[in-house]
Amino acid sequence: MHLSGVLLPEGEQRDLWVRDGRITFEPVPGAETVSRGGFVLPGLVDAHCHVGIARGGGPVADLAAAREQARVERDAGVLLLRDCGSPVDTRALDDDPELPRILRAGQHVARERRYLPGLAVEVEPASLADEVRTQARRGDGWVKLVGDWIDRGVGDLGPLWPDDALAEAIAAAHAEGARVTAHTFGTDALPGLVRAGIDCVEHGTGLTEDLIGEMAARGTAVVPTLVNVAHFPGFAAAGEARFPSYASTMRRLHASSGAVVRAAYEAGVPVFAGTDAGGGIDHGTIAEEVRALHAAGLPVEAALAAASWAAREWLGLPGLVEGAPADLVVYDRDPRADLDALARPQLTVLRGRVVTPAR
Repeated sequence: MHLSGVLLPEGEQRDLWVRDGRITFEPVPGAETVSRGGFVLPGLVDAHCHVGIARGGGPVADLAAAREQARVERDAGVLLLRDCGSPVDTRALDDDPELPRILRAGQHVARERRYLPGLAVEVEPASLADEVRTQARRGDGWVKLVGDWIDRGVGDLGPLWPDDALAEAIAAAHAEGARVTAHTFGTDALPGLVRAGIDCVEHGTGLTEDLIGEMAARGTAVVPTLVNVAHFPGFAAAGEARFPSYASTMRRLHASSGAVVRAAYEAGVPVFAGTDAGGGIDHGTIAEEVRALHAAGLPVEAALAAASWAAREWLGLPGLVEGAPADLVVYDRDPRADLDALARPQLTVLRGRVVTPAR
């Protein structure tokens, strides 16, 4: 097939062709023109989602439900998913050419009664490194830790792991060739995670100026999941009767979340777009997350990059270059001028094939 349009991020009008599922800039005789005059982006990325977690929490009923979650993402132009923990083995979805590529982090690793029921493998600190090795071998280059959660004994967010256990576990993951990320809302768990060499922080609402500086120096990324953070006041209200300190903390973290993202970006911390879809967040809301990143202070092109070419590079996939897999999205308006355009893909090409949204 043949496409002609403005290719991003370069912003140049070019022709590209697809041959054998890959992009080429060499003309392909007889190719069918499927798009002309649009704005062409490398396939969008949701860098934090959960395929296999049902609405309201817990595993989905069957693989068909997980398939539908992935399809919703595809219809939103998301062609690469970083699954940050799922209790369901979704590898059978890899055989479906009409579903996004999925990079899995295995299953969440948490301590007993310190995360949502039924989602995590629960271990104590002495067994953390061994479990991380197991999850590294089950995943696609990532492991997901639960770094903090409500501590019922103190009535507020608290770290799950001692520093020495974290250092051993993250070193074990790196030895297996995997990167490690961690769920964190508050601040107290972050110093130990960052010093232990964590590769990414999810949510990161508790980041401080000092921690941001250290992350920038180390190249540690953050995926802010602002569409999830928007629910913090609701979390606070739900927990206030039993845990008033927790409720206060969540409201404070919500109030400062935009400033934290802006400070991280300005300090040079890599920022990527993820929605936390699955459970309480609908799939297919990446456009909303990109708008939230821009509202927090990222320039438009940086917010787009966080959900497209920069995120793909971070996760090891190329953009619109010679020989790259033909995963791309076309828009009829320039998303650099109007981020709302992201919500309405004009054409999606996945694995070299035009895919049509379900009606």
